[in-house]
Amino acid sequence: MAKLSVAQYGKDNIRVYKVHRNQETGVQDVVEMTVCVLLQGDIETSYTEADNSVVVATDTMKQTTYIMAKQHPVTPPELFGSILASHFVETYKHIHSAQVKIITHRWTRMTVDGKPHPHSFMRDGAETRNVEAVATEGKGIDVRSAIAGLLVLKSTGSAFHGFVRNEYAALQEVDDRILSTEVDCGWKWDTFGSVKDVEAAIPKFDEAWNRAREITMTTFAKDESASVQNTMYKMCEQILAAVPMVNAVDYSLPNKHYFEIDLSWHKGLKNTGKDAEVYEPQSNPNGLIQCTVAR
Repeated sequence: MAKLSVAQYGKDNIRVYKVHRNQETGVQDVVEMTVCVLLQGDIETSYTEADNSVVVATDTMKQTTYIMAKQHPVTPPELFGSILASHFVETYKHIHSAQVKIITHRWTRMTVDGKPHPHSFMRDGAETRNVEAVATEGKGIDVRSAIAGLLVLKSTGSAFHGFVRNEYAALQEVDDRILSTEVDCGWKWDTFGSVKDVEAAIPKFDEAWNRAREITMTTFAKDESASVQNTMYKMCEQILAAVPMVNAVDYSLPNKHYFEIDLSWHKGLKNTGKDAEVYEPQSNPNGLIQCTVAR
């Protein structure tokens, strides 16, 4: 006999832009987000019996997101995600868990004539600040913050050797190589009892994001990397030490490969090993290295 084992539904790709206008200074601040809302609860009959009486329409989720954005701060995103997720659990008694995912897109204030412009911004990269907030009835609010889409590269200071060699291994060992990756780094906070507890931690969220970003880039640049695995572990250790309210840190780092091009066929032109200067960037396949480090 068939039985519904897991069910959730919601609204994805809700685009939200909010502007704050300081009437005294004329300075404006902007935030642009992409939001996803997913609900779980006593919704089985909507699947098994075509009973829509338990369905909170996904358009209602979208409109609720806009209303909450008007009525509440949208920064830091950890707070807005917690407010929005808690709203659904508190408003609809048959909804027992609400998951809110927020992608905050970069808008960096322009500098014009040597001064920060009051209302002009630029998109200076694909990096995003991401948050996932899950409000669960009787448990509290679980929050994961993240850096995503941060593309980094260093042209030396990375090696890879001593790995398993057998009849299937074709990769050559290298003492020096280009290392590039697109950083996806997340950290999970201790569970918050309520939105008020999240509000009390507001200063910690920006501080943690800045520290995680700084640690990621500094360690990436300075570490004489024996492997992506070892470098990411060092990053995790440092973030855990820097942010006491975080209980776990995770990284997902895809290798962005750059291969030497043998040009010896053209008049003996040297372009390999210590003579390599021209490389061919690769798209795929690529290595993908992941880990989670907890207290």
